Amino acid sequence: MKLPKLTKRYCPYCKKHTEHSIAQNKKRNPRSMTYGSKHRAKLRGSARGMGNLGRYSKPAISKFKMTGKKGSKKTDLRYTCKECKKAHMQKTGQRAKKVEFK
Repeated sequence: MKLPKLTKRYCPYCKKHTEHSIAQNKKRNPRSMTYGSKHRAKLRGSARGMGNLGRYSKPAISKFKMTGKKGSKKTDLRYTCKECKKAHMQKTGQRAKKVEFK
């Protein structure tokens, strides 16, 4: 995916459209443990009661499930305002194997 180095975007800090420079960030996990994973961790180990509560008694369905990693990751773009020099992230990324700034 080819992107320009500079683009005009809305700056939430200036509250107007200004020139922004674009840089790509390394993808970081926003939260380490979700509510569900905490719940499952509780069920597996240090929880009250005995047994697996009927959750893990059947094997995983592996024949028709989508397995393996995806071919591309979502882009993680950071826009820096030229006027106030503050940076903000994009809302949602598009999938791309490679991001190139021209």
